Amino acid sequence: MLADSFGRVATDLRVSLTDRCNLRCTYCMPPEGLDWLPAPDLLTDDEFVRLVDIGVTLLGIREIRFTGGEPLLRRGLAGIVERTARLEPRPEISLTTNGIGLTRKAAELRDAGLDRINVSLDTLRPEIFRKLARRDRLGDVLDGLRAAASAGLAPVKVNAVLMRDLNDDEAVPLLRFCVDHGYELRFIEQMPLDAQHGWRRDEMVTADEILATLRTSFDISPDTRRERGSAPAQTFLVDGGPARVGVIASVTRPFCGNCDRVRLTADGQVRNCLFARTESDLRGPMRAGASDAELAGLWRRAVAVKLPGHGINDPTFLQPDRPMSAIGG
Repeated sequence: MLADSFGRVATDLRVSLTDRCNLRCTYCMPPEGLDWLPAPDLLTDDEFVRLVDIGVTLLGIREIRFTGGEPLLRRGLAGIVERTARLEPRPEISLTTNGIGLTRKAAELRDAGLDRINVSLDTLRPEIFRKLARRDRLGDVLDGLRAAASAGLAPVKVNAVLMRDLNDDEAVPLLRFCVDHGYELRFIEQMPLDAQHGWRRDEMVTADEILATLRTSFDISPDTRRERGSAPAQTFLVDGGPARVGVIASVTRPFCGNCDRVRLTADGQVRNCLFARTESDLRGPMRAGASDAELAGLWRRAVAVKLPGHGINDPTFLQPDRPMSAIGG
């Protein structure tokens, strides 16, 4: 198992397949983008599958989420999904994406073995989308959502980050849109993971504010039918259900004590926390000829030293050197 000294066991692996993205969202990266990882530093498809195999067969990983950057930009994505789906025991396989390109790839990914999908959508207004993402691609994202639903990648989940004085007035429209289309919405508090290190607490829209706004138009009640467990989102019933909405309050309501996640970056580094300031290299030993058992041992040691919490609310908190686009969600 991937256990730490506080008794938490990692069973959910987030795999960043690339640090590249075709959007430039303000809370993630600057307008000009970032210096992408050099191609030789990136894991190959075979290396990704080998490490995922070790995680599943030797370390007790039960869920795999492929992320980016933007994972749809990874040419070998469908093949990686297909090979992951053949592992025993078969893990649950999901994908987090900005949705651009899903119209072409949703059915292929479903056929490869993808179980479900999360699509980022912060606004329903084209002009606000252009301000947030610095690209005019809202129509492509909406088309991608429809394609995912048509392909049967259910439940289609939508991730939204509200930014003060930009899209913080869209909580109700976003929820109404998702309820009307059968999507499951997740609001995520903005986290200090931007490349510019410009995050400010007073600019973050909190979970309490989001819920208060939603309750002006909906009956929002705790979802007592679903055990939260280690899930990041606290879910609520909308107008008594069956529609649900979730809030991921990483900053104001930390859930570190129940965390079951571990991350693998596109260049083969293990991160035992989204906000970790240190990483453990698997790529180097793997390319030097390490056995599966040796790599599993390195992975166990990386997770064993996980800190009790992310420390965002500590005055000494420092953002990780990597931004979200280079870590994976």
